[in-house]
Amino acid sequence: MSLTALALGKKIKAKEVSVKEAVTEALEAIEKKEERVHSFITVDREGALRRAEEVQKQIDDKTLTGPLAGVPAAVKDNLCTKGLLTTCASDILCNFVPNYSAQAVLNLERAGAVVIGKTNMDEFAMGSTTETSAFGPTKNPWNLSHVPGGSSGGSCAAVAAEECSFALGSDTGGSIRQPSAFCGVVGIKPTYGTVSRYGLIAYGSSLDQIGPIAKDVADCAAVLEIISSHDEKDSTSLARKDLDFTEALKEDVKGLKIGIPRDYFGEGLDPFVREAVLQAAEVLKEKGAVVEEFDLSLVEYAIPAYYVIACAEASSNLARFDGVKYGYRAKDYEGLHQMYKKSRSEGFGPEVKRRIMLGSFVLSSGYYDAYYLKALKTKALIKKAFDAAFAKYDVILGPAAPTTAPLLGESLSDPLKMYLGDIYTVSANLAGLPGISIPCGSDEKGLPIGLQLTGDCFKEKNIIRAAYAFEQTGNYARSPLGRE
Repeated sequence: MSLTALALGKKIKAKEVSVKEAVTEALEAIEKKEERVHSFITVDREGALRRAEEVQKQIDDKTLTGPLAGVPAAVKDNLCTKGLLTTCASDILCNFVPNYSAQAVLNLERAGAVVIGKTNMDEFAMGSTTETSAFGPTKNPWNLSHVPGGSSGGSCAAVAAEECSFALGSDTGGSIRQPSAFCGVVGIKPTYGTVSRYGLIAYGSSLDQIGPIAKDVADCAAVLEIISSHDEKDSTSLARKDLDFTEALKEDVKGLKIGIPRDYFGEGLDPFVREAVLQAAEVLKEKGAVVEEFDLSLVEYAIPAYYVIACAEASSNLARFDGVKYGYRAKDYEGLHQMYKKSRSEGFGPEVKRRIMLGSFVLSSGYYDAYYLKALKTKALIKKAFDAAFAKYDVILGPAAPTTAPLLGESLSDPLKMYLGDIYTVSANLAGLPGISIPCGSDEKGLPIGLQLTGDCFKEKNIIRAAYAFEQTGNYARSPLGRE
């Protein structure tokens, strides 16, 4: 699994490697490393090998000609997969097997990718460390005593540990970009509405977006091209014509205007992260980009606005998990109300309960105007501030996270500190903007540092172009587990 997804796809096409060999290698890597890293909740060994044979036939008869045909991939466990357990890393969905697949997964399968399993995550995507999972935490492949980030930590760790060629994640407030930064891989959150949310088990419907996680920018662009599509089953899905993202894989950034918000480099930013990110800006400047500092207002309001809106939507979205229709049901109860209460109390973990309660509180009649309405107004102002910034700049450059990956157990003891860790990522979700995280160095412990590039709506090509140009100046560094 040391090859990039596109390089492996080429070898499969050239008949240098069979699909079965590629899938078997991924399954063997999982077998060897999974006990230590715990990236997966479900590994579909039989289904993947059966699918490998089908895909090989379609490649041989030229039905499948795409660049990722036959390449093994992993899918975050909040994306429905037909006939395969989908848990959202929660006890309340411990026995849920969907009878349909998410549109993004279907798009991958149509392109010939082989789904080998479902990755671990924070329960219902609520968390920044992949420690709130009911199935236990995922470890960071760079240092097993540290977290991989979250909530798509399983997908990012699986790519970093080279247990699969690429993976899908979901991003509600940075859940692709932050763990990508912590795990030293590349992750893209596209413009809201670019990838169908049909089959994605919702956390915050106005913020959630599915995106790719891979070893390099070219792989991410190729996967994003495949999973992006207009879907009538998702009312927020957009009919876009400019989905040829691989076109942007050019080293040329001459004349590209890059803005660096001064507000991102204040208190709380790790000195190693600051230095690596500013050094990356210098590299892009040397390659011909125009780099300037500017003031991006309202940054300090992004976290409270995000958590009020996300938790309000979560309390509404998670009301459907009641022990009646599917999922976990408490064993001993008297009457319908007690069944609801016991099923939800036993099925949900502490972080999910915390966010449901917060969401129910801000939506209650006495507090709706004071909190939820105010958060929506703040969201509109944040979008306005970004509109003003993108009138001057093509790309906004900053850190993906204020620190490198914290130690396991460190964040869970202080939920507020965990929430504040999303400071650089949540704004893109509030404004529906595309963002990419790309490795740009490491700290004194050798843990990866992530550079975040944010673009205007529908301008993924700008961030892909800048990320690709920066990436060409350094080699992809493989994690210790990936080098095994």
